Amino acid sequence: MIFINPKTDFAFKKIFGSSESKDILISFLNAMIYDGVSIIEDLEIINPNLPPRIQGLKDTYLDVQAKLKDGTLVIIEMQVLNVESFGKRVLYNAAKTYAFQLEAGGGYRMLKPVIALTITDFEMFKNSDRLISRFVYKEESTNLKYTDNNIQLLFIELPKFTKEQHELETLTDKWIYFIKYARTLTDVPEIIDSIPEIHKAFEIANQVNLSREELEDLERREMFVYDQQGAISLGRKEGREEGREEGREEGREEGREEGMREKAISIARKSLASLDDETISQITGLSIEEVGNLRSLNS
Repeated sequence: MIFINPKTDFAFKKIFGSSESKDILISFLNAMIYDGVSIIEDLEIINPNLPPRIQGLKDTYLDVQAKLKDGTLVIIEMQVLNVESFGKRVLYNAAKTYAFQLEAGGGYRMLKPVIALTITDFEMFKNSDRLISRFVYKEESTNLKYTDNNIQLLFIELPKFTKEQHELETLTDKWIYFIKYARTLTDVPEIIDSIPEIHKAFEIANQVNLSREELEDLERREMFVYDQQGAISLGRKEGREEGREEGREEGREEGREEGMREKAISIARKSLASLDDETISQITGLSIEEVGNLRSLNS
């Protein structure tokens, strides 16, 4: 068997955010948020329908959103590229989701908690060895939690998960293993296949169950992500090399910035036909105005 990569946006949405994924998402969120305890018994997947065939990458969307039985809103995002200001984007999306609950004339008492669950395929917090990091508002000196602490940020950093199959013990371990390694497997490991929801997730992820058009769309997305990762890495390398040739700290800094900016512009130009300005800005670090200028020059 060959499984699609849960770390790509379309596959992640198909596995966890489709109308048939309710039981899968409940199990997954109980594992990620509540350490495997069955706190969540029911939820509603918001916008459960998958997008139509991907005409351009700008037509896809990343987030899976759910409303729990008590009204809590959960945003789940799988992020592969470590783009500039990504941390700010996570906080912005959580705050926006929290604020947009209120309709005209609605009182603040109507606001429900928001949990932003973000899975990254890169290290967000290099000074910490924690696989799962939870952030809430607290008083700086005493760690006193803020009254009505209704926004939580939860991060899972896949590179920090190093367990082998025989070491998988908890439901959390098994779901993270699925996310990280499903694409590399040719059969379902018995140790995680015993979980009905994970078994079902593998069934959805089996390429046999996808149309040729869906597979082509998934391949396009994977190739795009790999290209951007390579381009960003090359830009950083060239920037460092140019800086070293200058031999001075100022020269190194200017070299890094110039090399990375040139690569960012190159990536942006190649992406104009398939991505919108905001997405290109997030990937490259260029401002939306700069992307708009590039689009005007290329039109």
